[in-house]
Amino acid sequence: MSLRSRESLIFDRSVPGKIGLDLPKLDVPEAKDLRPAKLKRSGFDALPSCTEPEVIRHFTRLSKDNYGVDDGLYPLGSCTMKHNPRLNEKVAALPGFAESHPMAGDSLIQGNLELLYTLQEWLKEVTGLDAVTLQPSAGAAGELTGVLLIRAYHLSHGRKRKVILIPDAAHGTNPATAAMAGYEVVDIASGADGTVSFEDVTDPVSGKVKQGFLSLVAEYKEDIAGLMITNPNTLGIFEYRIKDICDAIHAVGGLVYMDGANMNALVGVARPGDFGVDVMHMNLHKTMSTPHGGGGPGAGPVACRKVLEPFLPRPVVVRETAKVGEGEVPHHTYRWDWDRPHSIGKVHTYFGNFGMLVRALTYCTSHGGDGLRTATLRAIVNANYIRKELEGVYHLPVTSPSMHEVVFNDAIQAKKDVHTLDIAKRLIDYGFHPPTVYFPMVVSGALMIEPTESEGKDELDAFIHAMKEIARETEENPDLLHQAPVTAPLRRLDETTAARKPILRWVKA
Repeated sequence: MSLRSRESLIFDRSVPGKIGLDLPKLDVPEAKDLRPAKLKRSGFDALPSCTEPEVIRHFTRLSKDNYGVDDGLYPLGSCTMKHNPRLNEKVAALPGFAESHPMAGDSLIQGNLELLYTLQEWLKEVTGLDAVTLQPSAGAAGELTGVLLIRAYHLSHGRKRKVILIPDAAHGTNPATAAMAGYEVVDIASGADGTVSFEDVTDPVSGKVKQGFLSLVAEYKEDIAGLMITNPNTLGIFEYRIKDICDAIHAVGGLVYMDGANMNALVGVARPGDFGVDVMHMNLHKTMSTPHGGGGPGAGPVACRKVLEPFLPRPVVVRETAKVGEGEVPHHTYRWDWDRPHSIGKVHTYFGNFGMLVRALTYCTSHGGDGLRTATLRAIVNANYIRKELEGVYHLPVTSPSMHEVVFNDAIQAKKDVHTLDIAKRLIDYGFHPPTVYFPMVVSGALMIEPTESEGKDELDAFIHAMKEIARETEENPDLLHQAPVTAPLRRLDETTAARKPILRWVKA
């Protein structure tokens, strides 16, 4: 057992005069401090003074308190925290990829351009759409790109439409994206089955009526620029009437944007383009396993139908094939196409997060089409295994079939005054990262669990056991959960104060 229950701040270890390295004496005049006074930090004495062993040990001990996908199950619902294959990292580190310069001429980076073109072709096949841009650097950036494509399309036809319809079970970034693009956001009610309600819905407590899909389409008609829908939605449920939804939007001249963050449930099984979707993004840091969150920048490519292709961000990679004789192997060259007069412009410095795109194509080619389909099916099986084992132990508010994730809530445990946050904190004591909590907001006290395809039965069983033990503790000793975590280096934090009054830098006491 460690003698230290909590690692102190590096500043607390600082002693004036300690050094971590020896520098030779200057043999030139010392440089003058030419910084403007207004740019100099005040009230800050110095960086900490520590020896090299102290610095290394400090950060090593901190690293051991971290939890990531290499430690165990990381069941963040909606985030798809899957294993990052080491093959992907090895390929992305190859000198021709890692050391290429984004301003190099096309003739010098033919291999890199071919890689990007090939990835575009994979994504076109996976989505069932006609064109792809790899520029957007995250899912939210992909959303904005997609909505800007819709906006450009309408403006090119002289239409100034005002409204984007968004189901209340969509990802939370969707309304923000539509508003940033200048649209009014109108909510669509979900029904009891967790999918878009075609009819109006009456709240049984307040009596308030929330409009369903058909009445909103009838009300806004030609003011509708489009609809943004997450499918499967944030409850992990497939929107089984997606074709009818697309047809109704198309009937009033609108377009359908699909948030593809949950493509982990569809790849190799179903293609959004076949449903009638016009434009969508994919999170490669989810579906294609490129590092997620602090592990690396995101990538949110956008795929679209042919009618939106002229508006894609420039440049796009194109392939040109030289004429060859019969039976000869075609010779391809690749180039950036900047001559796109209707483009919405660039959405990322240079051409996207190239290293992530290398990893994504490596993932695709190493799995092959059959392997991608198998990964999808395993993700669905894993989520449903957890659902089956925990149903009745935790309340399942929506009983429609689950896809790659399942949403429980704290309704059973709340009878003992134990709530979602208590359950999540107690999971830390059992050695697991908590699932996503209090999201989606259409479910009170939500516990959103996504195991991904990475996990084997043993790991799932260990997680299920921990969840069942927490349910037992709720009945026998609920106060224990109010104090959790009790074995972690840090006890429960005051998260409300931390959010409202954050302290973002060290201040000498």
